[in-house]
Amino acid sequence: MALPYTGAVKTDPAGAAPETTDAIREWIADFDAAARRPLALRFRYAFIHTYKPVLDDAGYRSFDTMEDYRRWCEEHLPAWLGYGRV
Repeated sequence: MALPYTGAVKTDPAGAAPETTDAIREWIADFDAAARRPLALRFRYAFIHTYKPVLDDAGYRSFDTMEDYRRWCEEHLPAWLGYGRV
C-alpha cells in the first residue's frame, strides 16, 4: 500500500520556483503505480543494456596477467568507457 505524500514542496538549490502541486501529484501517482508492479517487472525495467563497443563484440577474453589486460584495455577501448589508467 502506498503512503500519501506528506512532505513539503521545496525549491531547487538554484532558487527556482517550487514545483506546482499538479506536477507533484503526477509524480506521486507515477511512483505509486511503479511501486504496485511486481518486483520481477520492476527489475526488468530498471536495467537498460547499453552496447559497449569492443567489449560486447566477443563472448569472452582471457589474459595471462592483469598487466596484459590493462594494456589491452588502453589499446582497444574508447576512453569514454573508463577502462584506462588514471
